[in-house]
Amino acid sequence: MGQSATRGPSGQTGSRQAVVGMLAHVDAGKTTLAEALLYRAGAIRKLGRVDHVDSFLDASSMERERGITIFSSQAVLDHDGVHLMLVDTPGHVDFGAEAERTLQVLDCAVLVVGANDGVRGHTLTLWRLLERYGVPTVIFVNKCDLESPDREATMVSLRDRLSQGCVDCACLFDTEAQEAMAILDESALDEYLDAGVLSVATVRRLVAERRAHPVFFGSALRLEGVDEFLDGLCGLVAPREHPKEFAARVYKVTHEARGERVSWLKVTGGCLRTRDLVKGVGRRDGRSWADKVSQLRIYSGAKFDSVDRVGAGQVCAACGLAHALPGDALGAEPQGSEPTLAPVLSYSVEPGQVDAHRVHEALARLAEEDPLLGVVWNEQLQEVRLQLMGPIQLEVVRQELEERFGMKVGFGPGSIMYRETIAEAVRGVGHFEPLRHYAEVQLLIEPLPRGSGVVFGTRASEDDLDRNWQRLILTNAMERPHLGVLTGSPLTDVRVTLLGGRAHSKHTEGGDFRQATYRAVRQALMGARSVLLEPWYRFSLELPQDQLGRGMSDLQRMGASFGAPAMCGGFAALEGRVPASECQEYAIQVSAYSSGRGHFSLAFDGYDECHDADRVVEEASYDPEADLPNTPDSVFCAHGAGYTVKWRDVPEHAHVQIDPARLRPWRAADAAFFSSGA
Repeated sequence: MGQSATRGPSGQTGSRQAVVGMLAHVDAGKTTLAEALLYRAGAIRKLGRVDHVDSFLDASSMERERGITIFSSQAVLDHDGVHLMLVDTPGHVDFGAEAERTLQVLDCAVLVVGANDGVRGHTLTLWRLLERYGVPTVIFVNKCDLESPDREATMVSLRDRLSQGCVDCACLFDTEAQEAMAILDESALDEYLDAGVLSVATVRRLVAERRAHPVFFGSALRLEGVDEFLDGLCGLVAPREHPKEFAARVYKVTHEARGERVSWLKVTGGCLRTRDLVKGVGRRDGRSWADKVSQLRIYSGAKFDSVDRVGAGQVCAACGLAHALPGDALGAEPQGSEPTLAPVLSYSVEPGQVDAHRVHEALARLAEEDPLLGVVWNEQLQEVRLQLMGPIQLEVVRQELEERFGMKVGFGPGSIMYRETIAEAVRGVGHFEPLRHYAEVQLLIEPLPRGSGVVFGTRASEDDLDRNWQRLILTNAMERPHLGVLTGSPLTDVRVTLLGGRAHSKHTEGGDFRQATYRAVRQALMGARSVLLEPWYRFSLELPQDQLGRGMSDLQRMGASFGAPAMCGGFAALEGRVPASECQEYAIQVSAYSSGRGHFSLAFDGYDECHDADRVVEEASYDPEADLPNTPDSVFCAHGAGYTVKWRDVPEHAHVQIDPARLRPWRAADAAFFSSGA
């Protein structure tokens, strides 16, 4: 299997091959469908089952114990002259970040929807991510043996909630499916009216452009509809040419039991060989690195074949890349998008008898594998805090610490991770001038739309501040998160623009600008109208109609926003948004008061204004002026000695006068000067 993956027809340029991601809400049957595809294609001899703890792709002990996919895994199959590389992704909300990281390496995605569940909150999150990354998507409605769904009603639901391009495809190229696809595109409609049929190339184009989304029905467990789905999936794969220059993207990093580091990547151009020197650029810090590949592996489940080369369009695992991190671009590959999902909970780590520094090192190792697993070391308190998506992920981290590192640690109660932004533009000045040091930085901070992160750039004149100093200031600004002044939470959704500054020909050192930059950002925030942000979820609540009043009352109490309920078959469905802080245990309550008939599902929906900001700020009791590592004050020099100037008075003491023209609103033409930060 490994040999055919790299040396057979599928490995040749222009051959028919595709990396296919399997995505779904938890319990939709995604792993079961992957198992069925492998079995029907002859890639595995025995059909395993998740509930029998013998599925081919859920290989880790944690996955088999819990019956859910936690780590993305790979398998390969060949069918009808097409080579497919399946990537099975986690379905639970807590591991959504693992699923998102794989999207940038996919040629196509299979979105599995349970006939008994329909489109849930996390399904909508996955759909929005697929839209964002432009991944062609095919839908498989699973578990039809249990529910016997009304196909037409299901199609109406899929079109209303996902896309009007959803097309029922009992057979991908039958007359009804082609007619439905033709009306989605003007040129396709002209072709259909002229010829009475759509060419294979046109059908493939409509799917590739995300105009059409073929929908198949079946039961993966009973192998019903699987053959038709596999034929249809392979029929959509077209030959593709790849660039000749080497390029690749890392989507996953793991460590083996003996500590060996494995980087999972997709080769998007050229060819990767063992002993090649690979150059990469870190997504987090933008720094270049180069490592030599010591081994290449083609995985299928827990087993792998070692190969000498991997061609473009294929996924593999590479050993020897000591600096690679998920999201890194290798060779000629361009930098990718910043992830959408983010951790929402923070836990204090209680190391017990284990040294806190050792725990921090172990968690930092896990954070290499999952970039959205935040590990923060508080030097003053000698405390480690862990930032993650939810309680299930916390249990997995606890188990990994014990199994991989032999550490039994506890965790304090979880708290919501807040963020801060500003409501209007504000200037900041930072000055650092103790004896024999000198640096001044002036900048502008402007609010950006939700989800923008922190963006940095410059409008400073090189006549006033050398370009190398400007680059250093921007590097200093991007090297760490900046804290807001309401609760000390990380700053987000702002543009930080360098307006000007000054260096001394004799006394300025690099570290001086770091101090001046930090103080300038902090001084600006002290005078800004700050806004507290909290994580929000998009929810879906389904209840018996006689329980609707209770559900609506609970949601109003939680500060949720929602539309009119939809009624169907004695049940009511509500959808909307709710603060993450209010609904952590609500799914258990729903199950209790509805006698197990109700269902409450959540999907991360970004950060927005905090619904009870006054209470949170009061409880935080944060004093920004007492936070000395993040001081807003500046240091000036007089009579051979440095002295501190309080933040309110710093602008009056500033040495640099800023041209008012640099305070103009940002324009699209400035885009080349800006780069995204964390």
